[in-house]
Amino acid sequence: MSGPQNLTHPAISPATSKAAPAAPAATEWLLTDGRGGYACGTTADLATRRYHGLWVARLPDSARRQMIVAGLHERLGTGDSAVSLLHAHWATMAQPMAPQAVVTFEHRPWPCWTFRGVTPDGHSFAIERSVQLLRSEGGEGAAEPCLCVRWRNLGSALVRLSVRPLLGLCDADHLPPANESWDATVHVRGASWGFQPEPALPMLWLTVDGVAAFRGEPAWYRGFLYAEDRARGYDHQGDRWSPGVLELDLGPGQVAVAAFSLGSVCEQPEATWNTIAARANDREHAVATAADPLRARLDRTAADFFYRAVGDRPGVLAGYPWFGEWGRDVFVALPGLSIARDQLAVCEAVLQGALPFLRAGLLPNIYGRTKADSHYGSCDAALWFALAVQRFAAAGGNAELVRTVLVPALASIADAYVGGTELGLAVDAEGLLLAGREDLNATWMDARTSRGPVTPRAGQPVEIQGLWYSLLAVLVEHGEGRFRELRDRCGEAFVRRFWRADEQCLADRVLAGVIDPAVRPNMVLAAALPHSPLTLVQRAGVVKKAAAELLTPRGLRTLSPRDPAYRGRYEGGIDSRDGAYHQGTAWPWLGGFYVEAALRAVSKQKRSKVVLELRAWLAGFLPELDRAGLDHVSEVFDGDEPQRPGGTFAQAWNSGELLRALWLCEQPARLDPRGTT
Repeated sequence: MSGPQNLTHPAISPATSKAAPAAPAATEWLLTDGRGGYACGTTADLATRRYHGLWVARLPDSARRQMIVAGLHERLGTGDSAVSLLHAHWATMAQPMAPQAVVTFEHRPWPCWTFRGVTPDGHSFAIERSVQLLRSEGGEGAAEPCLCVRWRNLGSALVRLSVRPLLGLCDADHLPPANESWDATVHVRGASWGFQPEPALPMLWLTVDGVAAFRGEPAWYRGFLYAEDRARGYDHQGDRWSPGVLELDLGPGQVAVAAFSLGSVCEQPEATWNTIAARANDREHAVATAADPLRARLDRTAADFFYRAVGDRPGVLAGYPWFGEWGRDVFVALPGLSIARDQLAVCEAVLQGALPFLRAGLLPNIYGRTKADSHYGSCDAALWFALAVQRFAAAGGNAELVRTVLVPALASIADAYVGGTELGLAVDAEGLLLAGREDLNATWMDARTSRGPVTPRAGQPVEIQGLWYSLLAVLVEHGEGRFRELRDRCGEAFVRRFWRADEQCLADRVLAGVIDPAVRPNMVLAAALPHSPLTLVQRAGVVKKAAAELLTPRGLRTLSPRDPAYRGRYEGGIDSRDGAYHQGTAWPWLGGFYVEAALRAVSKQKRSKVVLELRAWLAGFLPELDRAGLDHVSEVFDGDEPQRPGGTFAQAWNSGELLRALWLCEQPARLDPRGTT
């Protein structure tokens, strides 16, 4: 076996025709494996983030993910010459190096690139590369996830395809340098080849259906530049390792399928591909025949956020590509991702799976493997859990489970808050909830810079009071009468302290008896809740104020543009983005609560007109499903026009709340499951 090579950029044979210009690299696609892993990248096939790769997997017994297969360097030959299909940006080059082919991309039913061109000796070629992930849905006998890559020769001549797998085998959040001590041994098992460069790593198997050979020829590809990471202020140069070269001969019309798997060999790559393809085609047909394309496309990808965590526990991932399971996001997103899609059993499983993580009335902000290694930094994750339980029960969920398990869990949360618990949580004499400290933002507006919290919300934030009142009301509704007097005191104090009669809206928080008059969407969250001490007129005042100062085509701004602290552009490095994150940036998920609040702010007889207006507003999100994240809505948008997308390209609570908003608009009576307003 030859020794390792070090490649700053691979040698490329000159082509007789010029390489096609690089396609825009801003639009991203996503596949998920049901175990917390994913594949994602740009439609241009150019990695611009460290997270872009054909398979990022969560290893067994770990809450963290590893970059497994970062990409492929394919060289295609006909006759005596070859061209490179690699699209890469090297740190030594001002611009990315484009493939020596004209490249087209199709997203559905699965990501597929077609490369067409002419080799230096004049031979035309056309080859298609498609990728899919096998999802593992959990349960006994479930197949383990794997990555499948299929190549198809669309041309009229035999081609030889040489493929170098580019492996990361590192924590997905980091870009470690090349490791020259890696073991380059290739383990051979028939048409399968295994790589395990370090004992701590699992064996990665490559298996191929078709005529193929593998040549061990290790090489480090050094100096990939990730432009999006650079723009966001992160380290942005990384190395990838290739254990050797896969050689494939493809005649006209012929297909070869390769499968990458961890631990055990995928015995039948082509059959596995066909299984995944059948499911993908069924989903595509459902979307193509749907009356509401926005709902259908959000519904198709809602499953991306559900996964099986350590121990096969069902959970919800907050977003891709870098978010894990975040408690607040889970329970905001869950009702829309499950109840609004008629999947009560899925909602039930996630709610039950969260119970072992309850600690002194809190649920984790960031889930780990166990309670011990989870992060409890959120004062409201348990309150959002309580709201999800309420929505589950109202939708007809398992009444016995609600009565015997979930309501007692909610009572334990309320008892802990009354007694005082972590994060400064305590109930004052009037029944309102204190939360956080001056140096600790424990609500969803938690951005920090070196100077501390960007949006200080210590004291009594308005949405926390709304959620707290709602929890007490639900407990009383389900027979926990000992909370009745506290509920009533809390409701009276809430209106007295927070209602601003001069502006007909709610204050954002109260600290030491002084109101914060900032106009923020948190008042909308409080006004949207099923149980609220607000009157219909007061709810309507909040909605009117939000519509005038916060509502945009892409969600609600986090601060009114009339405020001197408003930041209308989410851009730049870490401190710049964090400084705008909750100071004017628009968030789509808030739109779900705006829809609910608007429907609750009018009588039942007048809802039909409001529904038409809200549906027209929601339809404006459809173009976003083809903009930044395909079939997904980006995490945030600028508060100012033209509202560029930012943050993650796929966010669970955006999908969940938009689905729930559409569901409510279809049947507004769902707001009143017991006939109440």
